[in-house]
Amino acid sequence: MTRMDRQLALAFPPGDFLARELQERDWSQVEFAEILGRPTQFVSEIISGKKEITRESAAQIGAAFDQSPAFWLNMQNAYLLEKQSQNSATQQQLDEVRRRARLNERAPISLLRSRGLLHGNTVAELERSLQDLFEIPDLDHEPVFQAAARRSNNDVPLTPTQLAWLAASRKRARLLQARGYNRAGAEELAQTVSQLTRDPHAFRLLPAQFAEVGIRLVYVESLPGSKLNGATFLLDDKPEQPVIALSGRGKRLDKVLFTLLHELAHLVQGDVKPGELVIDEDAHTLGDEAAADRLAAKWAIPGGIRKPAGTVRSHWVNERADEAGVHPIVVVGQLQSRGDLDWRTQLAKGAPTVSDELNSWG
Repeated sequence: MTRMDRQLALAFPPGDFLARELQERDWSQVEFAEILGRPTQFVSEIISGKKEITRESAAQIGAAFDQSPAFWLNMQNAYLLEKQSQNSATQQQLDEVRRRARLNERAPISLLRSRGLLHGNTVAELERSLQDLFEIPDLDHEPVFQAAARRSNNDVPLTPTQLAWLAASRKRARLLQARGYNRAGAEELAQTVSQLTRDPHAFRLLPAQFAEVGIRLVYVESLPGSKLNGATFLLDDKPEQPVIALSGRGKRLDKVLFTLLHELAHLVQGDVKPGELVIDEDAHTLGDEAAADRLAAKWAIPGGIRKPAGTVRSHWVNERADEAGVHPIVVVGQLQSRGDLDWRTQLAKGAPTVSDELNSWG
């Protein structure tokens, strides 16, 4: 008996079993067909294996032998599954399904392909592309970001989508050149970024300005469900190669600007260390986040903004913006975050976005 014969014997052909049942009862196929109210050919084809047992026929055969219909259905299904397991073409298809499922457990494959972050059509090509993106030798390894992330809700692991966004940010950072990190220069730059970007188009110039103080500034559009505003990390864990990554969530000039300053605050404060990275998602303001928020607010509007005495009007906002040398929406945004201005205020209507400028970063 061959190995395949032994394996097929584990799942008994239902036709053989039916023939034995008839033999034990000394019933002919013609007689059994009459009992079922079926043509003789029907019984003959089940015994020969030409016809499968269906739910209807399982119920009839079960009734004739005073057995459960499930008994015959299970026997038929077990036999077919065992035969299928011996089919190399079928097994190859099932292996492809398992590999595709595993890929999608690790990352949102379709989304990454549509964004141009993964390449390939076959499963093998996509596996290699994902391994390259995550910088892992195989899919059994966890991306380094999973263990390195430091966040306000630190007990929650990063999601596959968050890991993919971070990996894409790191890959983009590797394409950039920058001087060695200059902390004093970074702090000096931080104090001027808000004024530098009074004109929204000036966002296009930021990567070059940050590179001058040793910071690789990258933009990877937010992936749906990632909830990440930005992240700060060290490329290859080297203190002289910090990276600030923005997702552009919010799109509005002041929101993107504040996220940038917030990440820069983490870096200047020394929150980012080898083996660690800081990620900022949604509106968490615990621990280091609160300190980074305060420093970012200080940089956003040098000298701060006094509390308005009455109803805030556009001319008052414009005067404060002119005094600080920033865009009026930055004043509006800070008043909103302080609770001095409603989030639905008409003063934010028509606020400039910086999506095109971020896309120009490459």
